[in-house]
Amino acid sequence: MPKFYARRRAGVLAALTGLIASVGLLNGPTASAALPTPVSGSTARTYLASLTVTAENRTGYDRDLFPHWITVSGTCNTRETVLKRDGSGVVTDSSCAATSGSWYSPYDGATWTAAADLDIDHLVPLAEAWDSGAGKWTTAQRQAFANDLTRPQLIAVTDDVNQAKGDQDPSTWVPSRTAYLCTYVRAWVQVKYYYGLSVDSAEKSALQGYLASC
Repeated sequence: MPKFYARRRAGVLAALTGLIASVGLLNGPTASAALPTPVSGSTARTYLASLTVTAENRTGYDRDLFPHWITVSGTCNTRETVLKRDGSGVVTDSSCAATSGSWYSPYDGATWTAAADLDIDHLVPLAEAWDSGAGKWTTAQRQAFANDLTRPQLIAVTDDVNQAKGDQDPSTWVPSRTAYLCTYVRAWVQVKYYYGLSVDSAEKSALQGYLASC
C-alpha cells in the first residue's frame, strides 16, 4: 500500500476512534469531572459567621418533596453520574448502570468494586436542609438541591456509613477518617451558605471547632 494511502487510512481510523469515544459508544472506562473542591478554611469560617443561627423545624418533611434522581444526560441519572465521576475505570452498560469499576469512600477509607456497595450521600442531608430553610422552597428549588453536581454536595460513599450518618449534622456525626474531616466541614458550610440555609447553635459550635484547625 502506498505511504500516502496508509497515512490517510490511519488518520481516518484515528478520527473515527476519537469520534466514537467522544459520544460514549465505546463500552469501556469512562472519564468524568472530579468531585468539586470545597472553599478554603478561611472562606468557610467567613461563610459560617454570616449564617443565621436558629432552632430547626422538621414539621411537614417528606423525602419525596426533594425529587431525585433526575436524568442528567442521555440515560444517566444523578446517581449514575456521580458513580462515574467518583469512580476509577468505571464501565457502564447501555442504560448507564455501572457494571464494573473501583470506588474509594473518603468517609471511611474503604474501596469497593461493586456499585451496589455505594450510596450517593447528600452531604447536607435532605431532612437537614428542610429543617434549616428548604421547607419554604419550591419543588423546583428542592429538586435542584437534591441533584446538585456543581457544589460539593453529592459524593459516593460506603452505603453502611451513609446510613449510619442518616440526617445528622456535624454536631453529632462527622466522617471517621480524620484526614477528610476538614474537607467535609468546609463543604458543609459552603453548601449551607450557597443555599441560604441556617444552622442551629450546636451545629455552629461544632463547625467552629472543626474549622479552627483547617
